[in-house]
Amino acid sequence: MSDKDFHQKFIDNKICVIIPTYNNEKTLKDVIDSVLEYTTNILVINDGSTDSTAQILSDYSNIHIAGYAQNQGKGFALRTGFKEALKLGYDNAITIDSDGQHFAKDLPNFVDYLEKNGQALIIGARNMDQASVPTKSSFGNKFSTFWFWAETFTKVPDTQSGYRLYPISLMKNMRFFTKKFEFEIEVIVRASWKGITVTSVPVTVYYAPKETRVSHFRPLKDFTRISILNTVLVLIATIYIHPRNFILPWFKKSTYRQIKHEVLYSNTSNIITATSVGFGIFMGIIPLWGFQLLIGIALAVYFRLNKLLFILFAHISIPPMIPLIIYLSFKIGAVWMGSRASYVLFSRNISLETIKINVIQYTLGAITFATVAGIITGLITYFLLLTYKKNRLPI
Repeated sequence: MSDKDFHQKFIDNKICVIIPTYNNEKTLKDVIDSVLEYTTNILVINDGSTDSTAQILSDYSNIHIAGYAQNQGKGFALRTGFKEALKLGYDNAITIDSDGQHFAKDLPNFVDYLEKNGQALIIGARNMDQASVPTKSSFGNKFSTFWFWAETFTKVPDTQSGYRLYPISLMKNMRFFTKKFEFEIEVIVRASWKGITVTSVPVTVYYAPKETRVSHFRPLKDFTRISILNTVLVLIATIYIHPRNFILPWFKKSTYRQIKHEVLYSNTSNIITATSVGFGIFMGIIPLWGFQLLIGIALAVYFRLNKLLFILFAHISIPPMIPLIIYLSFKIGAVWMGSRASYVLFSRNISLETIKINVIQYTLGAITFATVAGIITGLITYFLLLTYKKNRLPI
């Protein structure tokens, strides 16, 4: 395909390339020149550089340049680029780092995916197994990829690559809170929560030798900021996002039919179906408030249980049921405590505060209650399935 055809594709699909830069004078010109071979729809965001970046940019009259005097961080530069791109009428923005890690020859990968599949947040997945990849980068990517899955239940091979296509027209009403490196995590998680597809295409990557490599990533400070962000996102996902995503489909009749099919007509064995139901009840009662779904779904995936049934029955701990669960756990725990047992009245005043009277009693009772309830529910499910399938006439 000719260079002219590539340029037209960027115009037709309203795509621009955003290059955030901070003190990358040695590589910036080469990056810009390589992108110009594919498109002139370029926005360079000068994130308060103090080297010769401004002088280098002054030589380009055919690209859009924006910036500010004080360095704010990569996330802020990207957010600035998105705003500028929307003002200029673009629907999609490909971001490419200015340190020479990425190659413009991979730009068609993003454009091809967009044309074939429609708008999505597309991450350029790097080959992280090559020898030149720093150990900390490989570890950081695995760490980040796991937490992205925990926060969205979406698997992508590379969550830290800065080479991405953002569907900015779908993101224009989103408000972000971070402005450093952690922004690149916030944006993909919250885009996924918004219903935007997050996917990937393969790209090549170059890591300069350690002695010549320029990196503005501060391991201690930035990793701490990323860890705090992931903690907040996991809590939001566990308390709100995952339950929301489970409950909303219930308003569709097709979901009821799907659940009925999963229980009665799927190829899953009776034992697996019953175990999924019992395990859901167990995790719904076990005293791991805030983390029940996160831990439970991970275990359900590992043991190859029916995830839909697990999530359904784990919601036994919905707000109206919580006082009853706490009360019964406390009463059962009293058996273990003997003469040291504490007693509470079953009323609307039961809360987490009341169980502080005796945490050990509550914990022992909750574990016992969860185990017994899970086993009983699983056994009932198993024998009901046996009876139903035995009496069901063949179709």
